[in-house]
Amino acid sequence: MAYLGRTPGWAALVGAAGAHLDRAGEATVASHSAQELEAARADLAAAHEHGREEIAGLTAQLRTARAELDVLTRALREEKGARRRAERAVTATEGAAAQVRAASAEAVQAAEADQRAARARQAEAETALGAARKADRDGRSLGDTRLRLLLDTVVEAAAGHRRELALPPPGERPADLVDAARPGDELAAAPERALRSDDPALLDHLLGMPQVHLVVDGYNVTMAGFPDLPLEGQRSRLVTGLAALAAQSGAEITCCFDGADVLGRVPASSARGVRVLFSTPGEIADELIRRLVRAEPVGRPVVVVSSDREVVDGVGRAGADGVREQPSCGGWTAVEQLCPAPSVTSLEKG
Repeated sequence: MAYLGRTPGWAALVGAAGAHLDRAGEATVASHSAQELEAARADLAAAHEHGREEIAGLTAQLRTARAELDVLTRALREEKGARRRAERAVTATEGAAAQVRAASAEAVQAAEADQRAARARQAEAETALGAARKADRDGRSLGDTRLRLLLDTVVEAAAGHRRELALPPPGERPADLVDAARPGDELAAAPERALRSDDPALLDHLLGMPQVHLVVDGYNVTMAGFPDLPLEGQRSRLVTGLAALAAQSGAEITCCFDGADVLGRVPASSARGVRVLFSTPGEIADELIRRLVRAEPVGRPVVVVSSDREVVDGVGRAGADGVREQPSCGGWTAVEQLCPAPSVTSLEKG
């Protein structure tokens, strides 16, 4: 009203009214604020109460959860312990099983080794038994053969001497036939009749003995007679000539060749009445000849033809007669006697 009427002092009145209004508004605001504060306090107290109730419920739930957790923890620990015990049991079982398997494998290997050893011993025993039986058979056969040859040699030698001497029926006493010097007789030395090993007549003389066995050092002889031929040609030529000599003299003839350089099968080289032998690997023909000489019985005439003086001397010490091949040009060679041919003579003298 003071503002509208513009009465004196209206501004102060308006200011006082405004202040009053402000104070009233503030009072109203304060009243509302107090009410709101009370309401807020009430709500806060209710919230606090509800929070305490919820906290109590949560605390109870927490206790329950903790109790359940303790139970679960104990159960988990028990389960872990049981699992560890089970794992240890499984490990122990696997270790025991591995030991059992290893022991079983060792036992099987030992049994197999024993079985192989037993089989090897059985095979060795069978081999030794077979070798013993063969040696026994060979010994008996060799002994019988040597005895038969010796007997045949003695019988034929005696018969040959009887025919050669033309002995009359025995009518005298042995003492009457003893050759002795009588009183007054002049003693004379016996004429030298021995033949040298390189004498051409020696081979004819030896081949005339009963049951003679002629052993020829093959390549040793052929290399002196026809070295230009290949080895196969040398063997064939020598064996063919020896076959004719066997048919003519009736002697047993064995021709020995070195077999160390022969590859594959032993080459076929044989003729009627001639035995062809090759030395085994690691052996030379000289050793084969010595074994042949040692296999013959003492007393049987054995003749070895070779140009090797060591071979001739060695078989001579063993009881055989050696005929040395002479490779010198123009001289006599055993090749001319063993397998005579014009080409041989021309080769030797050319």
